[in-house]
Amino acid sequence: MSSQFFILRAASSVESEIKKSRFIGFAMPCDNEQSALKQLRQVAAQHPSANHLAFAWRIRAPEGFITERFFDAGEPSGTAGRPILAPLQGEDLINTVVAVIRYFGGVKLGTGGLTRAYGNAAKQAIDAAGKLPWVEMAQLRLQIDYSQLQMLEYQLKQIHGHIIDQQFTDTVTVMIELPAQHLLAIREQFS
Repeated sequence: MSSQFFILRAASSVESEIKKSRFIGFAMPCDNEQSALKQLRQVAAQHPSANHLAFAWRIRAPEGFITERFFDAGEPSGTAGRPILAPLQGEDLINTVVAVIRYFGGVKLGTGGLTRAYGNAAKQAIDAAGKLPWVEMAQLRLQIDYSQLQMLEYQLKQIHGHIIDQQFTDTVTVMIELPAQHLLAIREQFS
């Protein structure tokens, strides 16, 4: 297992100008590749006249492996997508997509200039979004007595869990979501 992972606190966008080119960086939370692609389409729709839309993402699959993708968007190979991915890796961010829009200003930046511009736009967008420690969540179905429901609700509130679904018959069947580290303790307490 790697070090602690982080997620974005919020979505953000930042803008900078380098030698007449406008760079707009977007950092956005996403849970899966479909969600990342949907957000990229929204950014593209907001900036239909942009010359380039480069991006990178890091997404943790439920099985625990991390998918990384990056795209140079027609810029010279290695000057856009990889520099956008670098701060995602460096900050241990997951479930994050970062896009950088470029409006070409007529002055060529060279490969070093492009690499710095895309990397800085990504880093600034991530910094503006802020980050939080990622907590692995788990789901659990429990069958409990009515008398235990209030205690379960209290315990879940203490550990930032919640009830997803509940059915009432002669007992209460609940589906809960909670931080995975508390799964065993809650299962033992309410079984």
